[in-house]
Amino acid sequence: MKAKILVFLLIAALVLPATVMAQDKAEVTLWFHSGQGSERDALSAQIDAFNASSADYTIVPLEVPEGSYNDQVRAAALAGDLPCVLDFDGPNIYAYVSSGDLIAIGDMMDADMVSDVLPSIIAQGTVGDQLYSLGQFDSGLAFWGNRSMLEEAGVRIPEGIDDPWTLDELNAAIEALAGVVPEDGYVIDFQFTNTGEWYSYAFGPWIRSFGGDTIDRSTYETAEGFLNGPEAVAFGEWFQSLFDNGYATATPVDPSADFMEGRVPLSYVGHWMYPSYSEALGDNLVLIPSPDFGNGAVTGMGSWNWGITSSCASPEGAAAFINFLMEPDNIVAMTEANGAVPSRLSVLAADERYAEGGPLYIYVQQLENGIAIPRAQTPVYPAISTAMEDAINAIARGEDVQSTLDSAVDTIDSAIENLGS
Repeated sequence: MKAKILVFLLIAALVLPATVMAQDKAEVTLWFHSGQGSERDALSAQIDAFNASSADYTIVPLEVPEGSYNDQVRAAALAGDLPCVLDFDGPNIYAYVSSGDLIAIGDMMDADMVSDVLPSIIAQGTVGDQLYSLGQFDSGLAFWGNRSMLEEAGVRIPEGIDDPWTLDELNAAIEALAGVVPEDGYVIDFQFTNTGEWYSYAFGPWIRSFGGDTIDRSTYETAEGFLNGPEAVAFGEWFQSLFDNGYATATPVDPSADFMEGRVPLSYVGHWMYPSYSEALGDNLVLIPSPDFGNGAVTGMGSWNWGITSSCASPEGAAAFINFLMEPDNIVAMTEANGAVPSRLSVLAADERYAEGGPLYIYVQQLENGIAIPRAQTPVYPAISTAMEDAINAIARGEDVQSTLDSAVDTIDSAIENLGS
């Protein structure tokens, strides 16, 4: 009996220190948006790897629906319930910093790592002269095309950013493609099953290419004359005509399947569809740069990134996790999952997909040559995002373009007036 007790005590002596160590690890809460499955899987694997390797911290994640993500962040901030580590779309940083919800992280990040990060990601995460966020990737936005359908219709396929389609050429391409789509198809998929930020990210650049904008970027004091001026109205009327003529639909059954199964020759969407699109179409998939609607080609940029909230009880643990996410192997794993532009220059240089002649090279060209433009850098950006979602959907439904854009301006200008109140 004494021997059994001795064995038990020896086992306890070995087990208890490990248990105590596990219990002593500080919990670091984390929120992330529910993006595509492969992206979630990559993040989950990285959280597990960090938790297994860290002797001091444990990441406790919570997945939040993407469509209502910003609303839930705002509600949590008001209630004092924000997590330590916050995942958020790039342009919302100005609102979060203005509200005092984020802390500067520059001094907590590895200096060599920061020096290797894309300038666009550093710019996205910087407010004033302080760095508040970093992300594993930047974004790419353009047309994905079905090469065989484009060739059947006799449509020229641009080779790069130096020869984009003009408005007249795009209109001619749309008409030609309408002649080759099957009876159950249409010409352009605009991803109208998406909600939230998609509409500002996707169509704000096109309004700018028409000569308008979502706000006066010289002062950030009004949207009047920019989002409802003649140039923006011209965009809205042209965009509405695509739906009126049946070239696009606001109610697709399954937009991803429509393109992948050959019912739609053009899909206007971002990098995140590359893994599934390339698997479905193979060499028949082609990336086409954003068109020039008259004032230069313009496309979206910026993406989801990580910051540390001001209510975090363990900012050191949060910083350790962000530094971990920014390690090259983790960026490779994430960008292989979502097709995004790697945020570290060294990783980007080693990725053949983004080299000249690679399938995603146009995204690099757009980022490096000023075609990719940040979304409005203002604390009222959430109001711009909401106004754009409402306006683009209303225009697609056939509502009056001028009054729709006037209403969007009222929403944005009201938010500007309420700043600081």
